[in-house]
Amino acid sequence: MSGSQNYINHVALVLDASSSMSHLSRKVVEVADQQIAYLARRSRELDQETRVTVYVFSDRVECVIYDKDVLRMPSLKQLYRVGGMTALLAAALKSQRELAQTAQLYGDHSFLTFVLTDGQENASHRCPDAPSGDPRELVEAVAGMIEAQEDNWTLAVLVPDQMGKREAMQCGFPKDNIAIWDATSTQGLEEAGQVIQQATEKFMVGRTRGIRGSRAVFSTGAEAVNKDTIKAAGLTPVNPSRYELIPVTRDAAIRDWVTECGHTYRTGGAFYQLSKSEKIQSRKQIAVLEKKTDRVYTGPEARALLGLPDVEVRVKPDHNDDFTIFVQSTSVNRKLVPNTRILLML
Repeated sequence: MSGSQNYINHVALVLDASSSMSHLSRKVVEVADQQIAYLARRSRELDQETRVTVYVFSDRVECVIYDKDVLRMPSLKQLYRVGGMTALLAAALKSQRELAQTAQLYGDHSFLTFVLTDGQENASHRCPDAPSGDPRELVEAVAGMIEAQEDNWTLAVLVPDQMGKREAMQCGFPKDNIAIWDATSTQGLEEAGQVIQQATEKFMVGRTRGIRGSRAVFSTGAEAVNKDTIKAAGLTPVNPSRYELIPVTRDAAIRDWVTECGHTYRTGGAFYQLSKSEKIQSRKQIAVLEKKTDRVYTGPEARALLGLPDVEVRVKPDHNDDFTIFVQSTSVNRKLVPNTRILLML
């Protein structure tokens, strides 16, 4: 086997451990441990070596695990302690700077980092790990670092609100590598864990197709679903005689509308258009429709294209001029949205 086929993933979790995270500290450990267990399982299944690094940050930034084999990872229980302010920019800089020193002599190395924070930057300017005490210079340093990263580096951040998203974009994070999570509840953190898992799945499956990094890890829009990614994912179009597209012109339940339009409703045979944030279960099929041609692609590769893991995750539709995502309905009373379409498999 040649060195280039030896996939080596370096996945880093950079976790906010400021005082405001104290109500979630137990859940942070649980979600991080679940993510590591998931990484271990998928590494085995996809035959990829995965090494994990964990940073925690408050007033200062601390590396608690460095580039350790995912199959030998301890729980974070003893390693995650909260207290202090939020040196977010220092954490981004230090984690990427130190990971850049990892040897990449042989094999196909790729770096994926998730930063999770529940608040705004407020401590980097006086953090010993920051290269400057000037907040503006820190923002420029992060933006410059992200801009200079090679194509095998992916840096993503989860922030608590739109203000956090704006700040992350000012720091140079690609907009589709920024996700908003509900930092007020354990449920919100659980969902953030699912978002990370979905992004990781997309990353690892992409690796098997030769994709080394991404600037759209949280996107289902045009960055993630386009002609090139569909081709790379190995999707083949369904024979047009095998499906029909039915316009939805008013509020209705899915079975009622299908039968009203003169078709037989078969559970699992109808797909609704993804038009709002939805929870998608592991057994649900996905179809992708090319708007210009009404060509449809489906099968397990369509789930992989969106990075859907084999657990329930919440997915939101992102803007895409060329493609529409459809989700299999397994109920009879799914409420349809007017001005969308149903994809009916015949």
